[in-house]
Amino acid sequence: MLTWLADSIPHSTGDDCVRVGIDGVDGSGKTTFANELAEALRAAGRNVVRVSVDDFHNVRAIRYRRGRSSPEGFWRDSFNYDRLRTDVLEPLGTGGSRRYRPAAHDLATDQILEPPCEVAPAGAVLVVDGLFLHRDELANAWDLSVFLDVPFDITIQRMAHRDGTNPDPNHPTVRRYVEAQHLYFKACNPHQKADILIANTPLNAPRPLRIR
Repeated sequence: MLTWLADSIPHSTGDDCVRVGIDGVDGSGKTTFANELAEALRAAGRNVVRVSVDDFHNVRAIRYRRGRSSPEGFWRDSFNYDRLRTDVLEPLGTGGSRRYRPAAHDLATDQILEPPCEVAPAGAVLVVDGLFLHRDELANAWDLSVFLDVPFDITIQRMAHRDGTNPDPNHPTVRRYVEAQHLYFKACNPHQKADILIANTPLNAPRPLRIR
């Protein structure tokens, strides 16, 4: 599956990078999938830049301004899309400088980051994993986009194992995440916007559901 997907990613006709987004709900396996895709690309001889949207959170004062349990706040306020665009997507897009910053925020310390610029190799593949990658702010950001489709009853179990959260998808403590995703689905329809829809259940046997 990963070899097939790596082979499906277009090559740049010049020095421009190719931008690939790996979307999915919390616990769908985005980071693992993106890391494995990056390794498959490297095995095929391609240069890869790996970035995670988790390194582009807003500061806590913005993330929680609608309340710590607000699904709307999680959907609208979690990430700094201006920094993601200016630091990563634009410089690694068509005609970009290829000079990018891989992070804008430290989640543990809540510090805004301004790391030194790095330079992507000509023609590199940018692989970005994260939530909400098909929202309007990121329209036309991807040369290829993937949505990992996993039922909430499974993703919540994975989150519980990973983070120690409640394993019941209807529990009030995980309402913020589940209902935020429903807001996202209604507003942006990522299952249809994604170029490739992949069932990522189980984690060791992903399979394509739809290819656009």
